[in-house]
Amino acid sequence: MVYFFTPKNLFAMRSKNNGSAEKQKTGALRKFFVDQLRDIYYVEKQMIRSLPEMREAATTEELQDALDEHLKQTERQVKRLEKVFELMEESSEGKRCEAMDGLVKETREIIAETPKGSMTRDAALIIAAQKVEHYEIGTYGGLVALALTMNMRRAAELLDKTLEEEERTDRNLTDIAERYINMEAEEEPSQPQEQQSETKKPGRRTKQIEVEEIETLPA
Repeated sequence: MVYFFTPKNLFAMRSKNNGSAEKQKTGALRKFFVDQLRDIYYVEKQMIRSLPEMREAATTEELQDALDEHLKQTERQVKRLEKVFELMEESSEGKRCEAMDGLVKETREIIAETPKGSMTRDAALIIAAQKVEHYEIGTYGGLVALALTMNMRRAAELLDKTLEEEERTDRNLTDIAERYINMEAEEEPSQPQEQQSETKKPGRRTKQIEVEEIETLPA
């Protein structure tokens, strides 16, 4: 049977694991936990690289502002992860995540294949951003539960703060899309990108971002 807990319920849980400090340092669960920390650390670092490209390609000021804010948020989240590594006396280093590499590649393809200055591009960029958000939400939710299981309450608090931020970002992106972007995108004609007007619309960016090889962080 699978149990689902809210962050509030998780923090109210009493850990049944009273193993020794030595077990916590060498156990298989701890090793897996550190491995997942390095995975999400890599993801956040890649987001810091990807978000400026997405922001530059976005059409509406509202989405540009949301991506700007998420970049600042992501930089803070990286610092929290580094604090968790410090608490665990582990080096803060990323582990290459092929899922994230694929999402970055897909985002760059979206930018190359959607008309610049269009609502269709913004709708597609929001979906691309939310795919990453959902990966992060799943990872942080699991890490919070594992940290509590291992009696690492301070680490759990730090990770839970990031989890809440990711959930808010996901909701905000949905609100932006549903407010008007999706509806206006549905009304846009389908035509080749080179036939789109080069006239810059108020509050919109039209600079084309070319597809390029993914820059990856050392594992």
